[in-house]
Amino acid sequence: MVRTLFAAVFVAGAAFTAHAADTKYALTGDNTKLTFVGTKANGKHEGGFAKLSGSAVGAGDPTKLTIEVTIDTDSLYSDDAKLTGHLKNADFFDVKNQPKATFKSTKVEKADKGYTVTGDLTLLGKTKPVTFPATITEKDGTLSVTASFAIDRTNWGMNYGKGKIDDKVTIGIAVTAKK
Repeated sequence: MVRTLFAAVFVAGAAFTAHAADTKYALTGDNTKLTFVGTKANGKHEGGFAKLSGSAVGAGDPTKLTIEVTIDTDSLYSDDAKLTGHLKNADFFDVKNQPKATFKSTKVEKADKGYTVTGDLTLLGKTKPVTFPATITEKDGTLSVTASFAIDRTNWGMNYGKGKIDDKVTIGIAVTAKK
């Protein structure tokens, strides 16, 4: 009986210690920049999302990091006001009917250079897995994440301009969050 009680206390203490070591970082539009570059034969346009919320929880080891982000699609901006309006309509992000997009990480793995992040990206009500390379550091109460990678917009049903606008869109992520 004493052994069982001691074992239960030890397990509970170990679980509390492991949980207490986790650091939660709030992700906001102030400390997390989410940008994109769309291209076409005669040029490119840049933009991003000004508002997002979420969290990253880590324990000093980037492979233990979990990330959840909700993006306010109406906060979309671009380098051209007319384009911004078009991107917000049903041809692209349909912000009236799809006011949020989300990303939830499912794993982070060590790679030759940095890390590989895998997660589920939900756009336009469709959830698809994405995997991308990232540089991740967690030091002295600050989480830094940088990434640049391409997604195929048509995987989420953004088919407008097919053949005129490139299907691949480059996504940029820059996080500097303090605990």
